[in-house]
Amino acid sequence: MTDKIQQLNELIEITRDGQRFYQHAHEEVKDVRLQALFRDMAQTKTELIRALSVKVAANQQKPADGGTVVGKLRQVYADTKATLVSDEEGAYVAQLEEAEDRILHAFEAVLKDADPDIHALLATQMPTVRANHDRMRNLKQSMQ
Repeated sequence: MTDKIQQLNELIEITRDGQRFYQHAHEEVKDVRLQALFRDMAQTKTELIRALSVKVAANQQKPADGGTVVGKLRQVYADTKATLVSDEEGAYVAQLEEAEDRILHAFEAVLKDADPDIHALLATQMPTVRANHDRMRNLKQSMQ
């Protein structure tokens, strides 16, 4: 597996962590507006995973189909924190905002040194990645 395919697969895994976390948070929170937001955010992650997976498959490689240990630990931490604090929604929003930080930084790191082929793909996806990040950051700030 080439370095560029490995990098894309790592982005798929990190993005899948976010997707799964949003789906989980959607099921856990009671606020209908947050449920809708989390569902929308999970959907954007699904679309991003699909775009990255197409590129991996176009290079005759198998796209990653799992997540990361860090992503699972973050979800468990959020669940634990949500049960211990009175602001369950705030606990999920804070952890999801950190997940968005992780996704954004991973994309920026790969984009910085990407070959032209990968750079073009990531450059088209970065506005969505940044918008998702900013959306959760702004939500977290408004809840504080």
